[in-house]
Amino acid sequence: MKPRSHRWNLIITIAIFIAAFLFSLLFQELRVGEHITTLFVFAVFLISLITDGYVYGVSAAVASMIAINYAFTAPYFELDFIIPSNLISAVLMVIIAVLTGTLTIRIKRHEMMKAETEKERMRANLLRAVSHDLRTPLTTIYGASSTLLENQENLTLGQKESILRSIREDSEWLMRMVENLLSITRIDSGQIRLIKTPTVLDELIDSVMSKFVKRYPGQKVALETPTEIVVISMDAILMEQVLFNLMENAVLHAQGMKQLGLRVTVEGNQALFEVTDDGCGLSRERLEDPFTAYRDDHQPVIDGKKRNAGIGLSVCATIVRTHGGEIYAENRPSGGARFWFLLERERMSEEE
Repeated sequence: MKPRSHRWNLIITIAIFIAAFLFSLLFQELRVGEHITTLFVFAVFLISLITDGYVYGVSAAVASMIAINYAFTAPYFELDFIIPSNLISAVLMVIIAVLTGTLTIRIKRHEMMKAETEKERMRANLLRAVSHDLRTPLTTIYGASSTLLENQENLTLGQKESILRSIREDSEWLMRMVENLLSITRIDSGQIRLIKTPTVLDELIDSVMSKFVKRYPGQKVALETPTEIVVISMDAILMEQVLFNLMENAVLHAQGMKQLGLRVTVEGNQALFEVTDDGCGLSRERLEDPFTAYRDDHQPVIDGKKRNAGIGLSVCATIVRTHGGEIYAENRPSGGARFWFLLERERMSEEE
């Protein structure tokens, strides 16, 4: 758990203390003053529980002790610590503040250790999954290059071109895999600074489709975009990566797919992006958490196909969330999968 700022802790402490003081005035007015000490004890406990460390809880205990002694105990508006009940209340509040602070610190440390353990487990699963996925293209590249070097005199020109094309395709896949991995690590670590600029939707889609058609020339895409000019504040380079990854995910994993769709519609002040396919859909296990790459997946690669370890979808979720949105996935009733997310569009004047 990330430590809160000093300002936040101070605001919380003052707010709870003032609330306790005001309620105490109300109790005094209602002639139920015997509950005032209990109220301040509860306030000290609450402050110690919410804030970080011991300082704020102990400070609240001292302030509560002074407030009770000065404003709510006879003689009023005078400090008198000789009375045993006042002294006992003060000691009890300090003890409660220290004990609660200690317990809270231990709980937070336990949560931090648990989160760090979970991160290490996720990193190990990611490394294992990526290692499996990298093995297939690397094996293909090694085998193809070895064949080309050792038997180049016996190969026809067409065979050489086929081998070189295979090497290039697997190399491109590896490059995209590495780019996705770098995107995840850089965004998670804060090394990438999001640069949002007003982007025309049509220009974004044209750029995505140009890259996608170049990579998958045989795959048709049913494209649907608004007729009006839509401007969205975004990091265009990263958002291109999101749409490309979603479409490539369908090509690689939607078995039996005949139609791939990219649809953008306007809903009020938001733009809805959808990528759909009519393939095999998402498995029940995958639907539970479709956007994490850190899966403990030991299933072998089938027919030499690349799984991509969910890296592409994880990148999509990371980028969309840094834009202040959320991405979703579901299976379509008619068959296949649907991925979608919303982004805020820019407000444009009539002149613009």
